[in-house]
Amino acid sequence: MNKKDKKKLMIAVAFGLASTFSFGQSLDDIVLNVYKEVTCGCCVGWIQHMDKRGYSSNVFHPTDIQAVKDELGLKPEWRSCHTAVTKEGYIFEGHIPEKFIAQFLVAPPQGALGLAVPGMPIGGPGMEIGNRFTPYDILLIKKDGSHEVFASIDSADKQH
Repeated sequence: MNKKDKKKLMIAVAFGLASTFSFGQSLDDIVLNVYKEVTCGCCVGWIQHMDKRGYSSNVFHPTDIQAVKDELGLKPEWRSCHTAVTKEGYIFEGHIPEKFIAQFLVAPPQGALGLAVPGMPIGGPGMEIGNRFTPYDILLIKKDGSHEVFASIDSADKQH
């Protein structure tokens, strides 16, 4: 069994679902449009984290990334260095571990805009610095402008 098939099986077992997402798309079909500054290396690390787990990424370098975030409805307190958007319009802001994006995509909560990890916590995907780790929350951001904690990550091993 190859890595992508193992990932599909893991998602199916974890959620008791078939190997396709509720919107008729398999993990192999997910393309993320990633908006980042041209010089940001940690964003490249996060993109590699996602691509290694079966996602594809189209990378864009807008002249005003904050304007892109404004257009998408991202409040300043939700922001990080990069923004990924699926073709369905779900937004993944910052250094979110792939497993939480997969959980979200299997069953997107009603009224959800996406997920966000505000700031740039040390030890998150793309932000690895030796064995250092800063606990962080993954926020479920909602179209109505509210948010709640989707997951709390208090150790590096909970990211994978």
